[in-house]
Amino acid sequence: MTQATPILLLLLLSVTFLQSGYDKIKDWKGNVSWLKGHFSETILAKQVPLALFVILILEIFSGVLCISGIIELFTKKSSMVAYYGAVLSSLTLIFLLFGQRIAKDYDGARTIVIYFVPAIMAVYLLS
Repeated sequence: MTQATPILLLLLLSVTFLQSGYDKIKDWKGNVSWLKGHFSETILAKQVPLALFVILILEIFSGVLCISGIIELFTKKSSMVAYYGAVLSSLTLIFLLFGQRIAKDYDGARTIVIYFVPAIMAVYLLS
């Protein structure tokens, strides 16, 4: 069995999450400010900095696990770390989807589902 498909899916997830995490770190204040407005009418209104920090940690860990999983697939022909990277990526996307649905940002939620499909494909291929 070729590992090209799982590797490409993991690469997509790692780029997605590491770039997103980097953007959050680089412009933390701007993100908090924008998200306070985005969630102002929701149960998350007072929890924006904490929620953003949790998402940041999930994104960084997801991206690092996916990169580590790619390395593992190349070096050990094992897929345990890759599998955990895909699972954590999927869970991170579910958290993001929850936030978009709470904010009633249905276009944002739709975008997250687009990322969720390859994440679930990676989970399936690596299980």
